[in-house]
Amino acid sequence: MINILNVNPTFAPLVYLIIALLLGSALGLERTLAHKTAGVRTYGLVSMGSCLFILIARYVIPTVENFAYDPLRMAAGIVMGVGFLCGGVIIFKDSTLVGLTTAAGLWVAAGIGMAVGYGLLALSLFATLATLVVFTFFWFIEQKIISRK
Repeated sequence: MINILNVNPTFAPLVYLIIALLLGSALGLERTLAHKTAGVRTYGLVSMGSCLFILIARYVIPTVENFAYDPLRMAAGIVMGVGFLCGGVIIFKDSTLVGLTTAAGLWVAAGIGMAVGYGLLALSLFATLATLVVFTFFWFIEQKIISRK
């Protein structure tokens, strides 16, 4: 595994997990402040869990002899699993769709965790910041549009 963090290779996976947890938790903190049910713990765990599965694939699969490693197989499984999780978050309540932004945020948190797991730290940091912009700045824009109606 490529060690782009310049830390002891034994501790590199732990550092990746911590980074994924922190980035996902940053998204969850915004959701908590917005009084949403999925918050710091949920987003942090989705991001870290996605990173964990990618790290498992990166470390374990190449050790098996005569196995062609396809790094996107695990990613595809994560996308499907998190999609199923997000489907449970989206509900209709009084003829209104509720939870769609939360579900999309959880899906992005999984992508951020996968990016960290693959060692794409700059990409994962940018995705976290971009998602925070969507959660906060775009919310203000939506509120202005809604209040004009």
